[in-house]
Amino acid sequence: MKTMYYIGLDVHKKTIDYCVKDGSGGIYAAGSIRATRLELDMWMKTLPRPWTAAMEATIFTAWIYDHLQPHAAAVKVAHPLMLRAIAVAKKKNDRIDAKKIADCLRCDFLPECYMASTEIRERRRTLRYRNLLVRQAVQMKNKIAVLLMEAGVSYNKQKLHKVGYFRELLATNQDIDEGLKPLLRLCRETVVRLGKTESALVRSLQCDSLLVERVERLMTIPAVGPITALTWALEVGDVQRFSSIKKAISYCGLCGAERSSANITMRTPLSKQRNKHLQTVLIEAAKMAPRNSPELAMVYEQEKQKGNANRATLAVARKMVAYLVAVDRRQNGFLVVENKNRTAA
Repeated sequence: MKTMYYIGLDVHKKTIDYCVKDGSGGIYAAGSIRATRLELDMWMKTLPRPWTAAMEATIFTAWIYDHLQPHAAAVKVAHPLMLRAIAVAKKKNDRIDAKKIADCLRCDFLPECYMASTEIRERRRTLRYRNLLVRQAVQMKNKIAVLLMEAGVSYNKQKLHKVGYFRELLATNQDIDEGLKPLLRLCRETVVRLGKTESALVRSLQCDSLLVERVERLMTIPAVGPITALTWALEVGDVQRFSSIKKAISYCGLCGAERSSANITMRTPLSKQRNKHLQTVLIEAAKMAPRNSPELAMVYEQEKQKGNANRATLAVARKMVAYLVAVDRRQNGFLVVENKNRTAA
């Protein structure tokens, strides 16, 4: 039986520090290489086989993970917040970090995190880019309003971004001088261009053969539209990785952290350890959900009677997560069971 070699990688933008250890903890090799595909290929030719590698999750991890995976027995990615042995060390540098990651991998103490497939990550990148376009469009709309307010121009807030009203405002309002009109037109053109690009990206994802069936199933849930369904499918990846609905709710950032000591349990506000993209979309969907689903409206009213509308919205969002997990696991559409006077996923 061949000896397995364990490799710890400390990944940066320009360099990758590595430490190769055998099963007994002896260092076979250590050093640093440039973070390029060519350098990685040359480095892998010098490695003993078989080998398995681990690295911390960073912005640079994905492409290195994809490049190493075909050549390794296994490639694992560690959760950065759980690598406390590295974060709190008295002496810390890239060489020591790579060594500690190799030790965690060798001793099976590595806090591994989930890595979605390459196909899912590519489409997730597209969806997140769409979210960036939406934020930029909102910024440009706000800028239009700011420019008008700076010039003391009165306008209808509800109609400002309607094409006809905006054109009429520029043509007839005497308070808009000639120096302001080009800026307003430029802002408006940017908003239109961003809107068209955003719609095209959403359509491309909805028609994607990898996502179309799953998204259609998720959209059978009340108050779940295309953006919520796409965000869930691409941010979650494989729903089977959640062993319970509570873990899915925690991943979405819809519950507080827990601090327990000496039989005393304290719940903190919403945890920052979450998928912020899912959290944002689910909360926004939960605000509109009571209008589209009597069951979700009942959940909202029951929680709101306790005196907090924000908690009621979170309760609706958690219920939506339960629906999404159930539909995704069973791979069947959302069903309404009328004879029991309740809704089941």
